[in-house]
Amino acid sequence: MKLAEALILRADCQKRIAQLQQRLLRSAKVQEGEQPAENPETLLSELDAAIAQLRTLIQQINQTNARTAFQNATLSDALAERETLQMQRNVYSNLVDAASIRQERYTRSEVKFFSTVAIAQIQNQVDRLSRNYRELDAQIQALNWQTDLIEVSRET
Repeated sequence: MKLAEALILRADCQKRIAQLQQRLLRSAKVQEGEQPAENPETLLSELDAAIAQLRTLIQQINQTNARTAFQNATLSDALAERETLQMQRNVYSNLVDAASIRQERYTRSEVKFFSTVAIAQIQNQVDRLSRNYRELDAQIQALNWQTDLIEVSRET
């Protein structure tokens, strides 16, 4: 199995766990004399199996990311770089939004606001960070489809 496939399976598994949780909550109690829509014991068994599968997938993905070379580092390092690029881009973008807010003044006595940052420079920074993020993400995605998932033993 390729790493990209494991990432898709992980997302599906997480969705399944969330669905099982909702189904369990709906079946957790009923009125006296009623039966739950689904058997909670069966749902708990399915939940335990899904969580065990998720644990194995996460272990395999983490091992693969840590052992896969990416440029002069590992795929784990590239993922950390991508995450921090996105964080930095979001902060700068929010700063541009906050500094760019125009307030309409109807009279001269209303308070006038001025930007305290160089909006154009920060927007250029946002654009550069966005480009770097897209390029890095594309490289990571390509590598995910080329990399075989490292198998780890299933221990519970």
